[in-house]
Amino acid sequence: MSVSPQTTPSKDAQSGRPKSRMAAVFMAFLIGSAFGALNAGSVLAVVKTYDDLEVFADVLNLVETSYVDQVTSTKLIEGSINGMLRTLDPHSSYMTPESYKEMQAETEGEFGGIGIEITVENGTLIVVAPMEETPAWRAGVKAGDKIFKVNGESTFEMNLMDAVRKMRGKRGTSVTISIMRDGFEDAKDFTIVRDVIKVASVKSQLLADNWGYLRIRNFSKDTGQETAKALADMKKQGMKGLVLDLRNDPGGLLNQAVEVTEQFVNKGDLIVYTKGRIKNQDMRFTAQKGAGEAIYPMVVLVNHGSASASEIVAGALQDLKRAILVGNQTFGKGSVQTIIPLKGDAGLRLTTARYYTPSGRQIQGVGITPDIVVEQPDEEKQVAPVEPKKEKEKRKTISEKDLPHALDVKKPKEKEAPAVPSVKPDDKDKESHDSSKPTLETNGKRPLVDMEKDVQLQRAVGVLKSWEIIGSMGGAAKQAAPSAQPAPATK
Repeated sequence: MSVSPQTTPSKDAQSGRPKSRMAAVFMAFLIGSAFGALNAGSVLAVVKTYDDLEVFADVLNLVETSYVDQVTSTKLIEGSINGMLRTLDPHSSYMTPESYKEMQAETEGEFGGIGIEITVENGTLIVVAPMEETPAWRAGVKAGDKIFKVNGESTFEMNLMDAVRKMRGKRGTSVTISIMRDGFEDAKDFTIVRDVIKVASVKSQLLADNWGYLRIRNFSKDTGQETAKALADMKKQGMKGLVLDLRNDPGGLLNQAVEVTEQFVNKGDLIVYTKGRIKNQDMRFTAQKGAGEAIYPMVVLVNHGSASASEIVAGALQDLKRAILVGNQTFGKGSVQTIIPLKGDAGLRLTTARYYTPSGRQIQGVGITPDIVVEQPDEEKQVAPVEPKKEKEKRKTISEKDLPHALDVKKPKEKEAPAVPSVKPDDKDKESHDSSKPTLETNGKRPLVDMEKDVQLQRAVGVLKSWEIIGSMGGAAKQAAPSAQPAPATK
């Protein structure tokens, strides 16, 4: 039986208290000044903040002077900042100079790593979506996979940016991630060779009967321009309708989502607006160019991996009756993160507002519901079926609303991380795992589309064909939008 003796703070610790209290007063004054603490209510709030900061300063001082090992104040303060932001929502975070630089490289569209978008749920890393034609995508990593370890190190309650940093690295080096997935008895190790991730965000192809197909993988700095070029090329080839594929698109830059959307709607149409706590966070984004008279039938494909910027595009096209949405409910990530540079080349990613579709629907924690729900068969479950009861329990997918401290959602108490053993798959497992992949072409890349297996794409093309037939009967094809009505606005 161990006993924790009560100790009296040393004289050094006690002598440090006046200094720490002065620091707490100064911090409280700055906070009050920054938020205009001039009225009585604000003054009381500043006094309460002072009391809390005094406790924080005392704890900081005691740790610095009395902790069993010597620790730097920088480490303690960074840990405090991370802990504070972690209590807010899953997307607010402190970025060290190194992680801030990595974030900038990501939005530029090129970085070294394995090519996955990740988030955190109850301390567990979750794959939002793998980027197509990246090492993780080729290895078979899927949306919804739970990453329990990176190179043998547990990821439970690991900082999101730390996890990203561990999976990124120089081209040619490898990283092993331990994944748990529906149908797996135990976690399996995936050893993936890193590569330079050049995110070509737009791919296009003219399908049979001159139906256009345009796939947006993520919204990086050139997505709008790439979309315009792809559309122009397909129009020259006689495109008569379009399937816009936003499945497994984790999002990206807001301005690029707006730039893509305005190529399909009328000039002046509202695309998205934001509401925040501060007035300057309330913004409206409208189409500055517009599609002009070049109107054609359009279907948008979405699924559970469609998040953030892709949800903005899908929601706008649905609300403006410009396209029919086909697929599954989207992820529901509809909050705005403002990047604020800090001293010493660090940065703060802070949630400052929420996105709303043109009709007033909130995306955050809800997502976008397609007009036509079509489930994509999971071939891996067909190969290795599980008992009905277990299958029902494992069908739950991860959404924004499931993340800890997610905005607008009441959460139950968090549970401890499950103890999951990690085992490497044998050759038989690898063969079963790879059986769900489309046949590879001779150049080692998957075909852009697989009409035989992609039932959601089949349905999308079927909608376009029906649209064409109805249009030939009553001239409806000349209308700028389908008859489908958007979902009712929620407040």
